[in-house]
Amino acid sequence: MRRGGVGGRGVPPGTLRITQKAARGTEVKMAARASVAGGGRLMDKFRKWYYNAAGFNKLGLMRDDTWYEDDDVKEAVRRLPEHLYNERMFRIKRALDLSLKHQILPKDQWVKYEEDQHYLEPYLKEVIRERLEREQWNKK
Repeated sequence: MRRGGVGGRGVPPGTLRITQKAARGTEVKMAARASVAGGGRLMDKFRKWYYNAAGFNKLGLMRDDTWYEDDDVKEAVRRLPEHLYNERMFRIKRALDLSLKHQILPKDQWVKYEEDQHYLEPYLKEVIRERLEREQWNKK
């Protein structure tokens, strides 16, 4: 902030004024805050829309059932507890059966966005962390 008007002319001495550059920065910060405040609800609505538009939930699949099975995902699936593994296999087999018949589940059996659990993520993160650690160790 500077004292005085533009070039110090026309404004009584001792008054504070915000420079144009500082004012623009304030406007940008205020606008950013406003968009972030409403952005959470908007993003949540978009996530729900995209989740339903993807269609895997209509076959009874969860998001983690749809991962491409590379080496990391295969290892994470192998580490799943038996009950989670069996539930995953049931969902995948049922989805394959429905897909072959060109059918979907009744709407009351669709997996809802709020009910979807990311059951594979902790195991996958652990596998990736171990792989990266192993690669770092092999570099030495």
